[in-house]
Amino acid sequence: MAALSLLRRRGAALALPAALGAVQAAPLLTFVPPLKPLWPRVNGAGRTDHVALTFDDGPDSASTPAFLDLLAERGVRATFFLLGTMAVRHPGLARRIVDEGHEVAVHSWDHRNHLRHLPGPATREQLERTVDLLEAQTGVRPRFFRPPYGALTAADLVAARQLGLQTVLWTAWGRDWEEQATPESVAALVGRDLRGGATVLLHDSDCTSSPLSWHATLGAVPLVLDACERLGLAVGTVGEHGLTPPPIAA
Repeated sequence: MAALSLLRRRGAALALPAALGAVQAAPLLTFVPPLKPLWPRVNGAGRTDHVALTFDDGPDSASTPAFLDLLAERGVRATFFLLGTMAVRHPGLARRIVDEGHEVAVHSWDHRNHLRHLPGPATREQLERTVDLLEAQTGVRPRFFRPPYGALTAADLVAARQLGLQTVLWTAWGRDWEEQATPESVAALVGRDLRGGATVLLHDSDCTSSPLSWHATLGAVPLVLDACERLGLAVGTVGEHGLTPPPIAA
């Protein structure tokens, strides 16, 4: 409670490392209503005329190419938050993502919940290992980070800042990982929170989701893009969303 009071007094995300140090923060801390206005960048609130389209859990040779083909057809760029283990398993896809004008970002090395299963001191190793791999595969250093499950910890924020990564969660999702998800259900859930400045969370891989759930996501993407078009909103990457990463800490 003392740490949260300090955070409220300072009113900025940069206060968290000093306030909490190596103490693990609560999962989904930035979604607590009293704190949400203090964390617009971390929550993914960006340009009011723009929507950031993001995909987690890839790259996956069984599904990611279909998303890339669809985005190419629609002339839309997106940000892919990649797992290091998947990038090793499916070499070449991270480079294709970048070559086609999209953005690669860090989703950690594996999909462990950082709050429950990753000791704080190991967090930087997870992130740095993934940054180094993606930079080696693509020639581009990632600039953004999203923790698995959105289970954000103080150690995440400290490590991300040390590596020059801006932490970005989301403001809208479609629960597309569920077995019963359909293109219509995914698009409808995204639509509830679809507005200027939104960051949309979807998944281009079912590696941590119900088998073949990515088909529902793939079917939902055109519906989401059509909705953005009706609202007069541009769709693009997190980097185009106005969420500039911090400088790499000394």
